[in-house]
Amino acid sequence: MTWTEHDHQAMALALALAAKGRGWVEPNPMVGAVVVDREGTIIASGRHERHGGPHAEVLALGQAGQRAHGATLYVTLEPCCHHGKTPPCTDLVTASGVARVVAAMSDPFPEVSGRGLAILEAAGIDVAVGLMEEAARVLNAPYLKRLTTGRPHVLAKWAMTLDGKAATASGDSRWISGEASRAMVHETRGVMDAILVGLGTVLADDPELTARPPGARVPIRIVLDSQAATPHSCRLVQSARQVPLVIAVNDHAPPPARERLSRLGAEILSFPGRGRIPIGELLDELGRRGHSNLLVEGGGTVLGSFLEESAVDAVDVYLAPVIEGGDHARSPARGRGLELMRDATRLERVQTQTLGDDIRVQGWIPQPWRSRVGL
Repeated sequence: MTWTEHDHQAMALALALAAKGRGWVEPNPMVGAVVVDREGTIIASGRHERHGGPHAEVLALGQAGQRAHGATLYVTLEPCCHHGKTPPCTDLVTASGVARVVAAMSDPFPEVSGRGLAILEAAGIDVAVGLMEEAARVLNAPYLKRLTTGRPHVLAKWAMTLDGKAATASGDSRWISGEASRAMVHETRGVMDAILVGLGTVLADDPELTARPPGARVPIRIVLDSQAATPHSCRLVQSARQVPLVIAVNDHAPPPARERLSRLGAEILSFPGRGRIPIGELLDELGRRGHSNLLVEGGGTVLGSFLEESAVDAVDVYLAPVIEGGDHARSPARGRGLELMRDATRLERVQTQTLGDDIRVQGWIPQPWRSRVGL
């Protein structure tokens, strides 16, 4: 298929519209749609704005009205063909009179998965797939991961000094990064389903783990605390009745400690065994609950455990122009480490950004599931 410059422009707009749904539409995918008339003029557009709300195609075609007849519909994901929270989009597309549908990618959701495109073709609509497909798959990587593995997409975040410290020897870490970086962290939190830390971070920093100002979502807060030792006076527990708090414990956590936290509003999520919380089982449970995005904020032991379990999909690192200078091991990600640097994990799709005096580094960690979804 040969795509024109106009094709690319229309799909680029649809993708930009789709991205505005981040945090609002999950666990649904982000989708954008653009309608272009026979003369190549964009006459309507739409995006999936909220989970349970009208789909992008519905809004775009509704805006186009009769002008959609003979037009081309550009959509970032194959139109749905099943009854979910809304009727099938294929019915509306067929009735609209569009002559052509260009989809960036097919939808791997089992109830769609090529059927939507087949219905449109059977109705005599010219269908083309694959325009800017990679960008569409990158945009919806969390959706694709949960469909493929049943687990949420895991983003690990940390801030560190130029000499690789996440805190001083005493544990103080306020503040390594600057105001612009901290504002970006709050923006990230506001599109997450859940934010996770270990008990050590609760004891050292007493975080609230909320987005300020509030974002599209109110993420649940998760503490890995095998023995239910989270202090009742900490801000997480004190706000548990206003913002959901999950304490992940093991079966051998003292029942009185679990009951007290529960009475204060925390949900106690128990896992078998005596040791650390099993990360894989925790991610499976979050996937069952419909969570698409998990932000792991630390500390070093928790981040190291997630990395050693190959449970991190992407990283978001804030590097500050600060030198701490100690010879302690306050690394942002601890664990067993490696013998040879050649075995170290190297990021893919690396992006850098300057935020004030800080440098933000984002990238993907290689993961087997991506090859199964074309990433």
